[in-house]
Amino acid sequence: YTALGVDISGRKDLLGLWVGQAEGSHFWLNVMTELKNRGVSDILIAGIDGLKGFPEAINTVFPKTEIQLCVIHVIRNTLRYISWKDSKAFMKDLKKVYAASTEESAVMELENLESVWGKKYPLPVKIWRQNWPLISTYFKYPDEIRRMIYTTNAVEALHRQFRKVTKSKTIFPTDDSLKKMLFLA
Repeated sequence: YTALGVDISGRKDLLGLWVGQAEGSHFWLNVMTELKNRGVSDILIAGIDGLKGFPEAINTVFPKTEIQLCVIHVIRNTLRYISWKDSKAFMKDLKKVYAASTEESAVMELENLESVWGKKYPLPVKIWRQNWPLISTYFKYPDEIRRMIYTTNAVEALHRQFRKVTKSKTIFPTDDSLKKMLFLA
């Protein structure tokens, strides 16, 4: 697991790298506490991919942090419940929700999505309704910032670089050897 920080000037820093067997609220609370102990004083916005217990752990250690669920992860999760033959039409309507210019218009488009697709696909609409407070955080910010926070693409790009280095290795003797290789990468 990685934590990538972006400071006010746009500089990216890898804040930490953890090898964990079980992720959950206790694991994430330890990660957040470690970051605070190492000097992270505050987090304005935490872009996350919906890992269980992560928002609660963040807000326990950094209570003023706004949480932004990765919209791309929510879309992927939503599409798992949509029939292939309906996916293009559904996505056309869903894009009106997350690409709206304001939160108010996004909520209206979400209501339209529910009226059109809610009976046939209640679960995907429910995913958006239940997670709306964590999905819609980016609407509070200007477009330039929205592009940076509505998705976890920055950390996903880092993970792609890590996979390039580790894909040819079948086993690492210890967790530390893996961490060292990733650190050097």
